[in-house]
Amino acid sequence: MSPMENCCGLLTDQKEPVPLKSIEVQLEVKDHVAAVVSTLNYENKEDKPLEAVFVFPLPGDAAVCHFSAQIGETHIVAEVKEKQQAQEEYDDALSSGQQAFLLEESDQSPDIFSLRVGSLPPGESASIRLEYVTELAVEADDGLRFCLPAVLNPRYQPQGSEGPSVQVISVPASLVPYSLSFSARVSSPRPISKVESSCSLDPLQYLNTDQTQATVKLAAGHKFDRDVELLIYYKDAHQPTAVVEAGQASAKPGSLMGDPVVMVSLYPEFPQSVMSLLASCGEFVFLMDRSGSMGCPMNNSKPQETRISSARDTLLLLLKSLPMGCYFNIYSFGSTFEHIFPTSVEYNEKTMEEALKKVEKMEDDLGGTEILRPLEHIYSQPCIPNQPRQLFVFTDGEVGNTKEVTDLVKMNAGSHRCFSFGIGEGASSALINGMAKEGGGHAQFITGTDRMQPKVMQSLRFALQPAVEDISVSWDLPKGVTATILSPPITAIFQGQRSLIYAQLARQSSEATDGSVTVKYSLAGHPSQNQLHFNLKPAEDSGLTVHRLAARTVIRSLESEQRTGGEQQDEEMKKKVVELSVQSGVSSSFTAFIAVNKDGGKAVQGPLMRRNIPTPYLGGELFFVSSMDLSGSRAYIAMPDCQLSSNAEMMDYLSSDGQPNVYQSIHESYEEEDPLPEFLLYHKDPLLQLVSLQRASGCWLLDADLAAVLKKTSEEVEKEKPASVNSEVWASILALIWLHGFKMDAKEEWELLTLKAASWIKAQNAPFVSECVEAGNTLLGCSVKKEDLGL
Repeated sequence: MSPMENCCGLLTDQKEPVPLKSIEVQLEVKDHVAAVVSTLNYENKEDKPLEAVFVFPLPGDAAVCHFSAQIGETHIVAEVKEKQQAQEEYDDALSSGQQAFLLEESDQSPDIFSLRVGSLPPGESASIRLEYVTELAVEADDGLRFCLPAVLNPRYQPQGSEGPSVQVISVPASLVPYSLSFSARVSSPRPISKVESSCSLDPLQYLNTDQTQATVKLAAGHKFDRDVELLIYYKDAHQPTAVVEAGQASAKPGSLMGDPVVMVSLYPEFPQSVMSLLASCGEFVFLMDRSGSMGCPMNNSKPQETRISSARDTLLLLLKSLPMGCYFNIYSFGSTFEHIFPTSVEYNEKTMEEALKKVEKMEDDLGGTEILRPLEHIYSQPCIPNQPRQLFVFTDGEVGNTKEVTDLVKMNAGSHRCFSFGIGEGASSALINGMAKEGGGHAQFITGTDRMQPKVMQSLRFALQPAVEDISVSWDLPKGVTATILSPPITAIFQGQRSLIYAQLARQSSEATDGSVTVKYSLAGHPSQNQLHFNLKPAEDSGLTVHRLAARTVIRSLESEQRTGGEQQDEEMKKKVVELSVQSGVSSSFTAFIAVNKDGGKAVQGPLMRRNIPTPYLGGELFFVSSMDLSGSRAYIAMPDCQLSSNAEMMDYLSSDGQPNVYQSIHESYEEEDPLPEFLLYHKDPLLQLVSLQRASGCWLLDADLAAVLKKTSEEVEKEKPASVNSEVWASILALIWLHGFKMDAKEEWELLTLKAASWIKAQNAPFVSECVEAGNTLLGCSVKKEDLGL
């Protein structure tokens, strides 16, 4: 049988049964911390012993803290060991006929794990349990986001980089041969107002009268065409909290696991006077993914709206919202990269128009996802004095060199802030969160039916906020109690966004029970601070969740230092990581979980057949299978066909050296027709149509295009203009009234560009503004107040 048939047989015709039968996931959310228990049920229905290999995604910041196997009556709990040692023990166990189980994190990216179930005899079942804890991200609307990644898109491996160390077999979501059940229990000191999801849920069930506890379940028949995302909303705004957790009784006092650990969550609120001070300077660099996978639909309900078309609309809003006098440039990348201007240029009408013309022509036609080279080029450009650099990165995050990318951002953290956007299902959380975290910015994920525009505009608002500088943390603790901070220094604080601090508390002797922590910073030149008083008495029954999250934080920091430090530091850091990983039972890139069934009775006879468990990717049916040579063994990756479009665009996976590259698409050459006028390009959406007509200065021109958006004739618009009023002032007031009167549901998208318009109108010192507002309301059938327009 050829490798191709072999692969397709496994994926579609089921000639080889897949031994993974079902996955059950239980989620427990306490305030903003999630604990997840996944149970994977295996059964060997073949007549020979099997080894099952499953490569799957997990949240990039998860602390994996438990792994065990149940075979019949036997229960084996895995231990964390140095990775090579664990791999050798696994191989030794299999070669001597014992059963063994190995769970390890990918070397390339902390959000991909590989699970090997070894020596499953004919007819036998095994149940694997893995547990992890993670913090939930705060969304723009104060929802807490939990994501169970169910989709593992093929990761693009750049030319010349080391190949992936794990085999990935992907199938279209519709062909996944195992089932998923998912239930969640949420508890919080505050009432739970609602739980939303990108997937179908059974109704929320409250467990008590004050609605502080509830359960929710995934509706049956999950299709694996999307990640399982939950958004949890509490009734009151987020409050600063401190949770003190007792150390592990069996651990050594003075060690991270032996001492109490505190987790402090702060939500800084900035005064309104400061929030209205939007920056009028900055260098804004937009980096747009144009790889083949950007041609996929944003979601299944609107197949015509692709990731790249949504990105183009978003760039239009961004370019219209930038302040006059700032600098900007737009880069786009695939297997190669392009930039609109050789270096960043000053933002004005001419440069904005030139950029928009090029944005309109952007397609998903640049091949693979090589993000490292354009980043290196951006960072090699000298910074412009008094124009702080803000980098916005848009990608569907399907890259294989995550750690190289985040390390590069970290090395340049002193010269810029990085805002990242993960587009579509299966975007790498390790990449998107890692870039924002290392770059002192903010990360957003755009999945399901989310619109990209409001999330991006919220990040632009963060970028235009006055920068928070000189951040320091101080502790006021009773005599005999000291705090050692375990988290990396806080590099960025944004309005309403959570700042997390983990600290180890060493206690010689003290009867006092109260302490406080203060975060001081400078905001727009004014000294500010947030203080939180807390009780030092450990919380009851909190398990070791906080310790494990703290250990994960320290492990990630040490791993990052190890990658970017010198050779001597390399071994030292590695040793520290292995030590802490083993001590805390939390996985790392240098360790693995290993379990061997030593009392399994008689040895398993016969050669082992290997079965790779397929993972869903997002795409249509299987139409092409690429094989990649991975460290001596073959793996097969099924490619999505969502890029096939009517202009005979097709996928071409072979790179220059004849090796397959995931997601390289080529266009057949075709004559480029004259571009459509900008006004017509946005004909589908009146809001984008109106936005496209705004000038860089913030004003609108009184012309037939504007009249058409307002659904009026040019004569009607001219006739109602109060005499002696400048036509641009009149046009701009009409545009503002129309937005406030008809598009309030999209206010987040247009708010910044209307602030710019209002500033422009005020700068004209125009007479009769009140009359214009009154006449505009009459013409458009609205009743918007002058104050609401910012005038």
